[in-house]
This record gives sequence, C-alpha cells and structure tokens, in this order.
Amino acid sequence: MVDPPVDDWAHEWDAVPQAIRTGGRLPPAFEAVFDPLRHGLVDDLLVVGQLGQSLDGRIATAGGRLETINGPEGLTHLHRLRAVVDAVVVGVGTALCDDPRLTVRRVSGQNPARVVIDPHGKLPADATLLADDGTRRLVVTAQTTRPDLPDGVERLPLPAGNGRLEPAAILRALAAKGFRRVLIEGGADTLSRFLAAGCLDRLHVVVAPVILGSGRAGCTLPPIPDADEALRPRTRVHPLGDEVLFDCDLAAQRRTVGRAKKSV
Repeated sequence: MVDPPVDDWAHEWDAVPQAIRTGGRLPPAFEAVFDPLRHGLVDDLLVVGQLGQSLDGRIATAGGRLETINGPEGLTHLHRLRAVVDAVVVGVGTALCDDPRLTVRRVSGQNPARVVIDPHGKLPADATLLADDGTRRLVVTAQTTRPDLPDGVERLPLPAGNGRLEPAAILRALAAKGFRRVLIEGGADTLSRFLAAGCLDRLHVVVAPVILGSGRAGCTLPPIPDADEALRPRTRVHPLGDEVLFDCDLAAQRRTVGRAKKSV
C-alpha cells in the first residue's frame, strides 16, 4: 500500500493531538470537528464511532474491502481520529478480512492502542495489529477462551452472553486499563452493537460521492415500528474535499459506563 503525501493542513494539524490531551487551544481549521472530542458529557469516557460509506449507505461492495469507499480526505479524517484517541477498537471480522494496521501513518501523532474484540480466539497470532511495534495491543475475549497470543499482548477476559461480549463491559474493561478516549472503528456489526447499546458519545459518518447499489450496509439496528422512534441526533455537517462528514451527537442516548483508572 502506498501512503499519500501529507495533506494541505498538516502544519496546523500537528498541534491538535497534544491540544486535545492537555486542554490547549485548537487551530481554527480543526476546532469545530475536534473540540467535542475533548471530554464526554455523560461520564469520564469519550467514545466515538466512525463510519465511511457511499451515498446509498454501503461500506463495501459485496465481498469488497472497507477501505475502497472513501477517498483521501475521508481516510485522512479517520487517521486524525486515531491520533486523538487512546485506543482504537475493531471486531475480529474486520481484523480477519482487512488485516488493518490501525496506525496514524497519514498524519502526525501517536498511534493509539490497538484493541480487537475476539470472543472465541479466531485471530491468528501473526495478525498485523498484534505486531510488536511499541504500541499497546489488547484482545478482548470470552472468559472461557484461551487464545495463543504473542508476547506483550494483553488479554481482557469478559463474560459472554450468547457468545457475545457486551459493549458497556468492553468499555469498562478498557477504562480500567486507563483508556479514556476510545474510537470504535469497525466493522459494521461492531459499530452497530455499540450504537444500539447506547455506548457512543458521537458518531462520525463520512459519505463519499459514490453509489454502489448493493453491498454491506454501514449500520444495522433493531427494527422500530415507525419513524417517530428513530434516533435523531443533533448533527453538524463538514466538507472533507468532495466528501461530507456528518458529526452526530449521541450524548442524549449514551448510557453511563464509568471512569478511566488513569490517563494515557
């Protein structure tokens, strides 16, 4: 994979990750999008979900890779999100399908801890996100699962109901490890479960100007009887080149999870 050149706002972006963590002033170009990511409004945690999709709500063609939908601006925004959080979370399906690096290679900043939700220990030990590159690596498993993990990888065992791990329990476990800002990056099933469980403070949806017509939906929630019961978050819209970011405030439906043991 060839990484793109540094974007036009790199000189202003350099100050953002540190300012988010220390309470410093943000450059005007990034204040509207990133200032809400300083602190959660419900408890000590700030949990943001990220979704990149087509105009018709698809995250990939049938059997396609997730990264093919958004263009350079959308992907750069994703890497900026990684740079301002303490940990980035993906499900094992995404880890197996895309073998992601989960780094901030497109922008300046520190790589977040990499977390994979793997209840049944399906992730191979040679997965890229488990590679020892100086970044913390964690695998969230069911209590009865004993995965063969590389040295230095932390295991977070949790009770599993019907083979699944509850989003709130995952966040509490991460908070106990000192992670206060958490990015739920994917895939669609993982993001949908955190959204349905009321475990997101914000949701960033980056829409690319493309219509796929079929493929994986970006979000699947339990059915509702009519539109009156639909989620209607306060939303701000920001242009990202020829893509559009919808910044959705979900604080009104966010459930209380807890406090981080320490700051990282």
